[in-house]
Amino acid sequence: MPDESPSPQRILLVTGLSGAGKSTALQVLEDLGWEALDNFPIRMLGSLVDSGDNTLPVAIGFDSRTRGFVPAEIIALCKQLEARDDVELTTLFIDCGSMELERRYNETRRLHPMARGRPVLDGIKAERELLEPLRRWADIVVDTTTYATNQLQQVVRERFADDTERHMTITISSFGFARGMPPLADLLFDMRFLDNPHWVPGLRELTGLDAQVAEHIAADPAFTPAFDRIIDLLREVMPRYAAQGRSYLNIAFGCTGGRHRSVYSAERAAEVLREDGFSPTVLHRNLGSRPADRLERR
Repeated sequence: MPDESPSPQRILLVTGLSGAGKSTALQVLEDLGWEALDNFPIRMLGSLVDSGDNTLPVAIGFDSRTRGFVPAEIIALCKQLEARDDVELTTLFIDCGSMELERRYNETRRLHPMARGRPVLDGIKAERELLEPLRRWADIVVDTTTYATNQLQQVVRERFADDTERHMTITISSFGFARGMPPLADLLFDMRFLDNPHWVPGLRELTGLDAQVAEHIAADPAFTPAFDRIIDLLREVMPRYAAQGRSYLNIAFGCTGGRHRSVYSAERAAEVLREDGFSPTVLHRNLGSRPADRLERR
């Protein structure tokens, strides 16, 4: 008989020094599909586990401001949960150097929760001493002293993204420069250097989806070397966009009217990227527009 026992509830406890990046980590985890709860009362952790809803992994943020924050009691409670077969518990501690934390607080002019009218460094020192047992006990410690925000985001993604992570949504569009620039293009390629089928008898009323137009554009000596370089560029930068946590990437191909060269180029690019394992959506903004007799000859 196959094992039909439910998967253990995956819980990640996220704590650390105030200003070190806990909120940033929780935001990334939420983007990765975790249910993120900040400043959750730790005494209720057992009740959360016993609720029986383990469809989503849960990231729970807490720190010195959380009600009932007593590190020794938190560790004792978590040890009890770790002994259970229906719980997979991990603790992430976000650390940061004291001088860097002081700089961050001075820049933002925020009050440190444990300073209480004293200098920021006094509050940082008091909180560090309070949290030291949790730091020693944590499964994972990330020091953000030298990190920019995007670096912490990338570390969290690398450690906690799994096979069910949502992939970057890729949209490839065509448009006509004569009808305005697209407002959301991340990468834009101008295909007006190619011979324009608009001026070829029998092709004006057709579009880049028609075989005759496709053959005309593909036969242009400039098309293949330029298109190959565009694809090489996309293959180079798309994984980097994904590594930076981009949820959406918009790639646009433009020509004069948005009916011939850009349409064919967008379709070809989508075809190649599908062969590479991507799943782009293709949109043709001006495909239904009337051929414009007054378009510039380019």
